[in-house]
Amino acid sequence: MSTTDPATPPPTDDVWHEAHRSEDFVLLRRRLRSFVFPVSALFLVWYLVYVLLADYAHGFMSIKLVGNINIGLVLGLLQFVSTFAITALYVRYANRRLDPLAERVRSKVEDGQ
Repeated sequence: MSTTDPATPPPTDDVWHEAHRSEDFVLLRRRLRSFVFPVSALFLVWYLVYVLLADYAHGFMSIKLVGNINIGLVLGLLQFVSTFAITALYVRYANRRLDPLAERVRSKVEDGQ
């Protein structure tokens, strides 16, 4: 990670425009979107199914599994589990596929290329 001198002027608009047009930046955006959009859509569908089941499938959601633990409770807890799983997957994906590109773009901007 490079550091910049506070006395160094910020990059010019031309540098930013060039960075946005660079192959690395275009690839970075494509990789980010290829992860975020499908995973977000999948999670929203999963959440919507849970809400619809809770609203319209009372009999199914109230089936007891063990003691007072029913399917509704398990599916509700799985919402939290899926949120943490998505976060872990994103961190892993970002570390491997996004951060190296972002670092290259950032270093080019800081160097004024």
